[in-house]
Amino acid sequence: MIRSLASRLTALFAACASVVFVVAGVIIYLVLQAGINDQLRYELGLRGGWVESSVLRTQSESQWRLWLTPTMDAMEAERSGMRVWLLSDRPGFSYGTPTPDVVALSQQSGFGLLLANGHGPAWMTWSRTLPADGDRPEVRLVLAKDPARFWDTLNAFRLTLVVLGSAGVLAVAVLGYGMARFGLRPLRRLSRQAQALDPNHKGQRLALKPMPAELDDLTASFNGALARLETAYQQLEGFNADVAHELRTPLTNLIGQTQVMLTRPRSAAELEEVLHSNLEEMERLKAIVNDMLFLARADQGAAASRQLAVCMADEVRKVAEFLEPLFDDRGVTLRVEGDTKCSVETALLRRALSNLMRNAIQHAAPGDEVQASILREGANVRLAVTNPGPEIPAQHLPHLFDRFYRVDSARLSSGGNHGLGLAIVNAIAVMHRGTVFVESANGLNTFGLLLPAEG
Repeated sequence: MIRSLASRLTALFAACASVVFVVAGVIIYLVLQAGINDQLRYELGLRGGWVESSVLRTQSESQWRLWLTPTMDAMEAERSGMRVWLLSDRPGFSYGTPTPDVVALSQQSGFGLLLANGHGPAWMTWSRTLPADGDRPEVRLVLAKDPARFWDTLNAFRLTLVVLGSAGVLAVAVLGYGMARFGLRPLRRLSRQAQALDPNHKGQRLALKPMPAELDDLTASFNGALARLETAYQQLEGFNADVAHELRTPLTNLIGQTQVMLTRPRSAAELEEVLHSNLEEMERLKAIVNDMLFLARADQGAAASRQLAVCMADEVRKVAEFLEPLFDDRGVTLRVEGDTKCSVETALLRRALSNLMRNAIQHAAPGDEVQASILREGANVRLAVTNPGPEIPAQHLPHLFDRFYRVDSARLSSGGNHGLGLAIVNAIAVMHRGTVFVESANGLNTFGLLLPAEG
């Protein structure tokens, strides 16, 4: 395949021009050939009528010999490429020396073809049988016209068509290449702009104007891709910073406590207390690393594999029973509404429910009621956890399931929360071919999942 777009367009132009010239040349050639045949028939009919009338006026053998024969000789001597044969059962009323092909043609009437000397273009013939009259017997007339002059003209015209057509295709190819190069200038300009993009200037975009209309969509799509890459890069930078921040705090605590303990001899009880504190920090580090590994597997396309059809309300109650100490410490109650079956991997579902409930408990006030609602919506199951709380600004809602995202005015992190809980909920929803949602209105904040319904 031709890699150059200009060369490819040139080849297409040349191919189209070749087809047009060939079709037009063949049509013109056939029309001219038909015209030549019509001209030959016209001349044969005109001269044949004259010969027929001459034969009909000849009534005796003497007239034939003294007048008709010299007349036929004079006609053939005109160099008009015309030959005539007159055949009859009586030699005195004949003219010319017929070949077997001529004799065969004399048995029919109308136009025909005769190969002269067995080569060259076939002569066109006209045959007619003249009835007997008086002393003259029945005469069979054969008139032939040599088409060599016409066919020479036709061959010259054909050669001219081939030469002119080839020159025309070459001219179209040259002009087409020039036009293609000129027409592709905006594309080359776009390519130069793309080559000038610098990763150190992430806000760079391709110029939309001036651009042909055909490139507007391409340019806009490319700029959209650049914007998405910039957003992803910013998220990656933010993610790296958040990971470093989350890991730095427990590491700082571990190092600081250890350094303090090493400043002087310590008792066994003091060492045991520090070890317990360090163990808590290491457990926090382990939780962060495990959550990041889980999200990495989800990003690589891991899917829920061991799915079972379960009652969603039962799963909610089991998770609530496990989190009962948190509900009691916070002074928060749980109400479960609705139920339906759904095909899920129970371990993943319980982890997602645990994160949603922990999030609701953390941001509910003592005495509040957290509501878990289960509803069948068409082909999906809607599982939502709602808690009372300040309304979350709308600009934050699309990002609440991002990793390490914080809304300081509404979602302050606690010591046990490292900002990956809702991101894990989103990953679990994706692993079940579902989605997540968040709503905040009228003093209620709702986080939940939409999962494909069982069956």
